[in-house]
Amino acid sequence: MNTQRPARSLRTVTLWAATLVLSACGGGSSSTNNGHETPQEPPVAQEWQWQLPEGWSPPIVPADNPMSTAKVELGRRLFHDTRLSANHTQSCASCHTQASAFTDNRALSRGATGEVHPRNAQPLANVAYNTTLNWAHPDVTTLEQQMRTPLFGTSPIELGINDSNSAEVLARLRADADYRTRFRGVYGSAPDPFTWDNVIRSIAAFERTLISANSRYDRYQRKTATLTETEERGMRLFFSDKAQCASCHGSPNFNDQFISISDPVGTSSLAFHNTGLFNIGGTGAFPEPNRGVFEITRQPADMGRFRAASLRNIELTAPYMHDGSIATLEDVLDFYADGGRVINTGLYAGDGRTNPFKDPRIDRIQLDAQDKADLRAFLATLTDEAFVSNPAFGAPALE
Repeated sequence: MNTQRPARSLRTVTLWAATLVLSACGGGSSSTNNGHETPQEPPVAQEWQWQLPEGWSPPIVPADNPMSTAKVELGRRLFHDTRLSANHTQSCASCHTQASAFTDNRALSRGATGEVHPRNAQPLANVAYNTTLNWAHPDVTTLEQQMRTPLFGTSPIELGINDSNSAEVLARLRADADYRTRFRGVYGSAPDPFTWDNVIRSIAAFERTLISANSRYDRYQRKTATLTETEERGMRLFFSDKAQCASCHGSPNFNDQFISISDPVGTSSLAFHNTGLFNIGGTGAFPEPNRGVFEITRQPADMGRFRAASLRNIELTAPYMHDGSIATLEDVLDFYADGGRVINTGLYAGDGRTNPFKDPRIDRIQLDAQDKADLRAFLATLTDEAFVSNPAFGAPALE
């Protein structure tokens, strides 16, 4: 099979929608972490531009939340602002840190109240292209829809917004002169632009800009970088039937849920997989309340089925799996080479290799020690250093 991907060079796609960009004021941005900023001039109209790799179409954007530069900048500030949590302790970035490819490197994330979550925080690179947004929820298909869970969810609590504190948190934002200028610039036609719908729209717009496509592998495809012999062997193996990696990680985002304007159906409409991580008591069961799509559908065949994570920047996003239970990439490769995980003792004891709901492709994987070393080397080429250091994605500078 052809293991080469088409060469990709960056290109600009311009969307001629009504968009906005902030006028310069003093040569820099204002802090969003105090209430004493100098108000900026209202935004002025300007076009929005996508910076995309060659061959990629723009992501699908909801008609009721068009992109604009001012909205993206507002969303960036909200994403990094701890005032968005009920107790001032966490922001979206607390669980999605740029240096870690927008995850938090914890096995299980923690919310603003300290509650430990049952799942690992997912990285956000190219999240705008995902068919679904949660580890195992087929019905959550837009960033706007997904954002309601960390804001308002109660089991577990993340940012902790509820009926008793919702107005107070919005009042914090409204008291900030810089936010008043920015919300008015983006949502000026509304009687009160400080609404949760507008907060959500702004953060979703920012998240859609988190494009990662400049790893050494990408530059190799554009013929501007090289891979070592070991890395090239790993690349060929990755896209081979022997390793089966590309059967679940073969899209441009190295997953199997990838949609765009040119491919609105996606590479696989609703792909979720049981990889043999558990098989409690030989029944096929996974630990409650973390049983994959089964938690939504209650269909036995959905037991243990989770979304295949993107492998972009995978070296930065440890630990791995939906529950963070595999610590290193070497351990992940051993897990797949073994055909599943055996837990010998304890509450979750069982042989995942014989899970009756396991994806049959897992048993086709044939890897020896050299294969695993080559794959590990290739996976390291998927790190996009520019993405994790791009100031356009980071916290606004304090002034």
